[in-house]
Amino acid sequence: MLLIGGAIVNAQNPRPTPLAFGTYKLEDVRMRDVCILADEKTKTYYAISAGRAPAKEGFRNATVRAFSSKDLINWEGPHTIFQTPNDLWGDVEIRGIWAPEMHFYKGKYYLFLTFDTAEKLAEQWRDWLPRVRRGSQILVGESPLGPFKPFQNRSTLPTDMMTLDGSLWVENNVPFMVFAHEWVQIKDGTIEYVKLKDDLSETVGEPVKLFDGSDAPWARKSPQWSCWVTDAPFLYKSKSGKLLMIWSSFGAGGYMIGVAVSDSGKLAGPWKQRTEPLYSADGGHGMIFKRFDGALMLVLHSPNKMTERARLFEIEDTGETLRVVKPFEISSVFKR
Repeated sequence: MLLIGGAIVNAQNPRPTPLAFGTYKLEDVRMRDVCILADEKTKTYYAISAGRAPAKEGFRNATVRAFSSKDLINWEGPHTIFQTPNDLWGDVEIRGIWAPEMHFYKGKYYLFLTFDTAEKLAEQWRDWLPRVRRGSQILVGESPLGPFKPFQNRSTLPTDMMTLDGSLWVENNVPFMVFAHEWVQIKDGTIEYVKLKDDLSETVGEPVKLFDGSDAPWARKSPQWSCWVTDAPFLYKSKSGKLLMIWSSFGAGGYMIGVAVSDSGKLAGPWKQRTEPLYSADGGHGMIFKRFDGALMLVLHSPNKMTERARLFEIEDTGETLRVVKPFEISSVFKR
């Protein structure tokens, strides 16, 4: 198992080699924490990941980039769809963007970003990591290629919480953000949710905890920090009406994806963890989308190292859980 500590911070702040604009295969491009939006309006797939512009002012040049594709095979880009303004969080130095995720909701495109900073705050415990400001924030735009604008100059989630990997879930026409509460602040990371205003501009009420990282039978505690990691919640309603959540942590196979199940079909749960992970070959931070032919897909990054790439898999909804069927093949798009 990988030691987590500072290594995970470095690993989650991708610094890809600058690419000239062109057409690429996904295996040619270093990507981490990849999101794929299947945009019904344009019948175009957008692969979203963090990137970096040429350095001008320290770390305050963190960007989000997108590649577009009609077939999931040939990807055009990179398009820079967001570049962090110097005053986004006032005087707080933004040093990186983690886990961009894009959603189309009520006619607009929303970019969920986690901003990581260099500011050191007080330690919670003796001999423990100093906490930095790290939080999930929602931006809005009219197009998948931007421009995207923040609603405030702070994280959307409570600023006294270290949060990451925000995702959108809509239940009974009410929007919620589902997110991870960082292990660096609380040791046993959690997955939580909070209600959003209808325009996604702000939260309503207090976050509610769904489960702890230590709840998963397949997850392993960090031998270095004695912590449990929770990353990358993403929700999917199964054909049986159960609500399924994929999320990532570390286990015997390195970085892994597990499945949590809400038998009630409701976000509030209760949630139970599947014993076996969905993916265990040192890859994670997955999200689910449907191809335009209806096939269910999983995208994740693997390996969990500085050589990570986006990997696509066809998956099956069994009604009770999700199952990886096979890696995506070029011939898959011509089946139907």
